[in-house]
Amino acid sequence: MSDREPRPLRIAMVGTRGVPAAYGGFETAIEEIGQRLVARGHTVTVYCRTGKVERLKTYLGMKLVHLPAEKSKTLETLSHTALSVLHMLFSRRQDVAFVFNAANAPFVSTIRARGTAVAVHVDGLEWKRDKWSSSGKRYYRKAEEIAVKHADALIADAAGIADYYDHEFGIPTELLTYGSNILREPASDKLAELGLTPGAYHLVVARFEPENHVDVIVDGYAASAAKLPLVVVGSAPYAAAYTERIAAVATSDDRIRMLGGVWDQEQLDQLYAHALTYSHGHSVGGTNPSLLRSMGAGTAVLAWDVVFNREVLGDDGEFFATSEELGELIVAAEAHPARADAIGGQLRNRAEQTYDWDVVSAGYEELALRLARGYSTHGQSNGHRNETPWEVPTGYRTNIPAPVRQSAPIGDDQ
Repeated sequence: MSDREPRPLRIAMVGTRGVPAAYGGFETAIEEIGQRLVARGHTVTVYCRTGKVERLKTYLGMKLVHLPAEKSKTLETLSHTALSVLHMLFSRRQDVAFVFNAANAPFVSTIRARGTAVAVHVDGLEWKRDKWSSSGKRYYRKAEEIAVKHADALIADAAGIADYYDHEFGIPTELLTYGSNILREPASDKLAELGLTPGAYHLVVARFEPENHVDVIVDGYAASAAKLPLVVVGSAPYAAAYTERIAAVATSDDRIRMLGGVWDQEQLDQLYAHALTYSHGHSVGGTNPSLLRSMGAGTAVLAWDVVFNREVLGDDGEFFATSEELGELIVAAEAHPARADAIGGQLRNRAEQTYDWDVVSAGYEELALRLARGYSTHGQSNGHRNETPWEVPTGYRTNIPAPVRQSAPIGDDQ
């Protein structure tokens, strides 16, 4: 951040599970950005979901407000955000609110009516996810339109997402990515607890959702001649049929190990850092925190061939669009482990140079200061979409049972 001391602001972070971070990218971003904003003299208030994070009054200098949420996959996020906004209305006015998740856009006007400038982090293209029913997809598209029309600024975490909003609505966005934590000499003691040897396994970490292509990854691995085990980390709160299909493949192949969710962050870091390869099948988001985590750990990445992943990995990643291609990449990595290690080192250098939390936090501070001075895109767009839809390639999809669909896009991720 710049040496010039900014005017201290009161900043609210709304729409996530809160901190300490234990779940996903939003929570990690708030933890990393919030503590740096506090160090710069700002007052940061984070709204947390009761029961989802440790109940603390403060954390890394941030003030924490714990509020309940409806115990429902379809209402949890919205119900908590509604209570958070209600709390904001009857508390000291915030200068700026960062609202995470476009699903929360219906609350933007209420926050603005309090005299608080609002920036919405729009996340990825949630309406493209198969886990949502047609009504859920319509809700997300409508929420995007509301955010475009009523927010003072939109935050995109990838150039592909910024392009989408520019094409669909003709609205500018603030391109603010995530940072990556760099692991130079990670420990390996927690691998022994799992019976794993450094450099002698492949890894995939993902929620079990069709757009993350875990099925493609396990299919490709199972059909390959790979000798090292495939370690699968993740769970599926939504799609039982999809999970059962993945489990069936794993059960039939003793090389595949399914660990479920791993919440010990030190153990998860070690899993990333000591894998020979990390397979990344995410396809509809922007800059994915799991991808950055693998890069920061110095692991060779085999990624689903889509614009968002190519943007992050540049020329240092390897890409697949079918299960067969993924299997070939895994076998090639086993045949040439030194090359895989070199690719991992290049990706770690790229992460260190490109995805820096200090730089990201400076971008959030600069945006907050502009918003506090009156900058706003409010009214620049009427929320109407371009008649020609923006499309991102979706690629290969296996023939799997239809996942259980949710009626609204408001549930937990893992």
